[in-house]
Amino acid sequence: MNPDPQPAAVSEIETDIEQPVDFVSFNFGLNRRSFVQVLSGGLLFVVSCGQALAQRAAGRGGGRGLSNIGARVHIAKDGSITVYTGKTEMGQGARGELTQAAAEELRVAPERIQLIMADTSLVPDDGITAGSRSTPGTVPAVREGSAAAREALVALACERWTVERGSVEVRDGQIVHATTSKTLTYADLAQSNDLAKVLGQAVPKDISLAAPADWKVMGKSFVRPNGRDLVTGRHRYPSDTVRPGMLYGKVLRAPSYGAKLDSIDVTPAKVLEGVKIVRDGDFIGLAAPTSKQARDALEAIAKTAVWTPAEHPSSSQLYAYLREHVREPLPTNPFAEQIAQAAKTLKQSYHVAYVAHAPLEPRAGVAEWNDGKLTVWAGTQNPFGYRQELMGAFRLTSDQVRVVVPDFGGGFGGKHTGEAAIEAARLSQGTGTPVCLRWTREEEFTWASFRPAGVIEAEASLDDKGVLTSWHFININSGPSAIETPYRAGKAQSKFVGSQSPLRTSSYRGLAATANSFARECFMDELADAAGQDPLAFRLAHLENQRIRAVLETAAEKFGWRDQVRKKEPNIGVGLACSTEKGSVVAACAQVEIDRAEGKIRIKRVCQAFECGPIVNHDNLMAQVQGGIIMGLGPALGEEMRFENGKMLNPFFRKYAVPRFEDLPELDIHLLHRPDVPPAGGGETPLIAIAPAIANAVWHATGTRMRQMPIRLPGAQEV
Repeated sequence: MNPDPQPAAVSEIETDIEQPVDFVSFNFGLNRRSFVQVLSGGLLFVVSCGQALAQRAAGRGGGRGLSNIGARVHIAKDGSITVYTGKTEMGQGARGELTQAAAEELRVAPERIQLIMADTSLVPDDGITAGSRSTPGTVPAVREGSAAAREALVALACERWTVERGSVEVRDGQIVHATTSKTLTYADLAQSNDLAKVLGQAVPKDISLAAPADWKVMGKSFVRPNGRDLVTGRHRYPSDTVRPGMLYGKVLRAPSYGAKLDSIDVTPAKVLEGVKIVRDGDFIGLAAPTSKQARDALEAIAKTAVWTPAEHPSSSQLYAYLREHVREPLPTNPFAEQIAQAAKTLKQSYHVAYVAHAPLEPRAGVAEWNDGKLTVWAGTQNPFGYRQELMGAFRLTSDQVRVVVPDFGGGFGGKHTGEAAIEAARLSQGTGTPVCLRWTREEEFTWASFRPAGVIEAEASLDDKGVLTSWHFININSGPSAIETPYRAGKAQSKFVGSQSPLRTSSYRGLAATANSFARECFMDELADAAGQDPLAFRLAHLENQRIRAVLETAAEKFGWRDQVRKKEPNIGVGLACSTEKGSVVAACAQVEIDRAEGKIRIKRVCQAFECGPIVNHDNLMAQVQGGIIMGLGPALGEEMRFENGKMLNPFFRKYAVPRFEDLPELDIHLLHRPDVPPAGGGETPLIAIAPAIANAVWHATGTRMRQMPIRLPGAQEV
């Protein structure tokens, strides 16, 4: 089956994601054997369950409410400690942070923790790795399970010594009785026949956790446990997985979006040695002993295929198309009275293009069947969601499907759905051998999902003192994340309106917070100009959120905003922006240099302040913020998917402008530590302030407002 830009199943995986995910509907039906197996159990009840319901049935809330301590922590008889989590590691640092969390509460060095991640046969369902939920959701869950395990072991020691709990303490995995100096290690207690019963207890709801002021392991920088394997090449990514007798697969794709296959001759592949063909309805795949043989076989049959193309809008028509295909009427501005009485009013439109996730490792899956059970090794942010999709596609139960997720090469919100895994599983089922399916970069750029494009309409009014009296903000198609203004704006309305998207969409790092922050912060600059005020002063005059004020004031001070904004250097400009999303806050100041002859924008310096509550791992958070800024430069300056007649025009890195080393500015980053507020994630919000800061800096240098991402100077050529 070929992924369709308007698939049969469109659903929403988790409310944390906030962006509907376009699922590709795979239904390989029941073969005779599996149908008889279903019937052999007695009555057959057929129930249709939507994907969203299936996802909600899985674990939520970071894994809290586990049935017992042992589902989270295992203590072996030699004292080795294994901790389990359903979260995945894709480069964001979760493996290190969750290891620290367990070590903190177990009172051991983090090197003693073995963390098992994302194997659905072993770990609890901690939900999808997205929405910046690992730090605020799963870190506490791991801490609670680990603290409960520690207290259960302490209780065993107290029972053995016949002493009170208050007379003992835990030091580096040893339980020490203060009066007698008796000690018991975790290994000593693991010998007890009572250990299994103790770890079978439920995690207490009122378990106490170490306060930030008392942290010994958390709050410090900690190198990712398998970092050496990554840099030496020993680590095996999903695309490196090899199984005995494994073949390499390829799947026939349509030449354009929505094209239907009329006919095909698979004979040219049949005559090739070692090639196996699997055909199931519209799904046509091949498997061969080498990836080259599979590719050659695919090219041979693709030449014989006859397709009927479908109409599809082009990217040059995109924003008009989104306006024309809204799913409900656009709301009118309800603040006519404020508009009529205003000293000044302003109304603008902003555009945001489709953006590819462009992970370092394209989608890959290895599938293997054994006695009717399926095991898949894949790179996914959503292991239990993958399992659910595989169950649905092949009519299996949860105990018949295992999904194993090695640490993989990037997701950015784009690896939520299981196309590659399902395709590999169908090829494996049809050939009777394990099959590895690796998407090419062109497939990733064409058939994967994208950050939604959007049109944003903003209108506001000011009184004679330059104070906002009304705010009307409508996002078409891009999404609702961070749509509400953090500014005091008088009468305010912000709303998201869906549209018929020409491309498959899903979550992208920061979700629609990037688009909404871009439009809002560019609009705030325009309003400051209309009010005759400095952009920083105008924002501060309308900001009551003290956390946002703190990062904005920090960034402005470290950047030297007041001096920089007064300078009048040719082709040099400065701009700023701030925003909030997922419980964290960010502000950025940017300095740009304009090359008018080349029509290029060079980012010289970025000063960013970021705060996400207490800092769990300083170096990892710094890397997250640095990565967020660099990633944000791409959509800000060049990244966009271009398409025409249902075909991608730039499905290669040589035509898709991700940031290169030469594009990187000087980075001056300031992390604010706030142990007095709840922890929030650091993976998304660092991204969202850089684009509007750049756009506002370009205006400062050129006098021309930038209202579209990617930002281009007038007359500049597309990358």
